[in-house]
Amino acid sequence: MSKKDKETAKQVEQEETEIVDNAPETEETQLSETELLQKELEETKDQLEKEKKEYMFLMAEFDNFRKRTLKEKAEIIKTATERAMKDILPVIDDFERGLAAMKESNDAEALREGIEIIYNKFIKYLEQNGVKEIQSTDADFDTEYHEAIAMVPLGDEEKKGKVIDTVAKGYTLNDKVIRHAKVAVAE
Repeated sequence: MSKKDKETAKQVEQEETEIVDNAPETEETQLSETELLQKELEETKDQLEKEKKEYMFLMAEFDNFRKRTLKEKAEIIKTATERAMKDILPVIDDFERGLAAMKESNDAEALREGIEIIYNKFIKYLEQNGVKEIQSTDADFDTEYHEAIAMVPLGDEEKKGKVIDTVAKGYTLNDKVIRHAKVAVAE
């Protein structure tokens, strides 16, 4: 075979390959591709349905958790309030006994001592439950703890900005201010 024949044969072979590559798809090829796409679509739909069910299950589970948590929180608040009120009842009993004793006795000193005992018992109860008095008199004025209701002019520069009188005590509950101390401040 001559060189020219070899080149012609090679060119014919390339043209045949192009014709086969560019040939329109047969029905069988189209059908198998359609089946593959249909199968893939079904698998995707099944996967989507499965994930949707899982999502709905998780949403329902979360909703149940939220409701259960709210119920438990309400129960804790109710129980805590019940305990606090139950613990105050002995103080009320002491006040009632003191009032009854006041009707029968004229001894002012004994009555004062009885009231002090009840007061100290109540203060102890408050302290046991995290309530503490804010120390104010002679302290630096602090807006976090104090509410100024009067500014009193003083000649003493050392007292300037200090609390000179506490009109109403302030209290904290577990280090959170529940009532600011009402104070008079030197200026």
